Amino acid sequence: MINKKYLLFFFFILIINLFSCFGELGNTVILTPDKFRHVYEAKEKIILRAIANVFREKNIGSNVVIDNKNNYVDSDYVISGNWRTKANAHVKKLNWKECEVILSVISEKNTENGWEMRRLLQEEQYDTFFSVIDLKIYEEMSKVD
Repeated sequence: MINKKYLLFFFFILIINLFSCFGELGNTVILTPDKFRHVYEAKEKIILRAIANVFREKNIGSNVVIDNKNNYVDSDYVISGNWRTKANAHVKKLNWKECEVILSVISEKNTENGWEMRRLLQEEQYDTFFSVIDLKIYEEMSKVD
């Protein structure tokens, strides 16, 4: 079983990375959400469950739904103050042992003009996110169906 200290460590690194760019945090307005890719060696079903668990645990979205037919995980917005955040991920099979995950975390700020999409996470934060997903994949693989 994965040691809880490792999960705490990766969450701590994520928080440190967010605070390191605090001065520019949320100032960049974007028109389309950022999408980052990562390749895992696991089956689609396991990856989808791992991603959904990470979304729930990190409160990145509410009402997390797995679409096994389209290999997609989606969530509804979580509202906190003037911000709302949701996430989605698409899993694409590359070959018999590898799958690619396309992850997007969407953050919007409420302004007088309505909700504006803003960039909160940089590539380093997505890398940390992918590491947490990797740990969750191993947890899912260790479960007995």
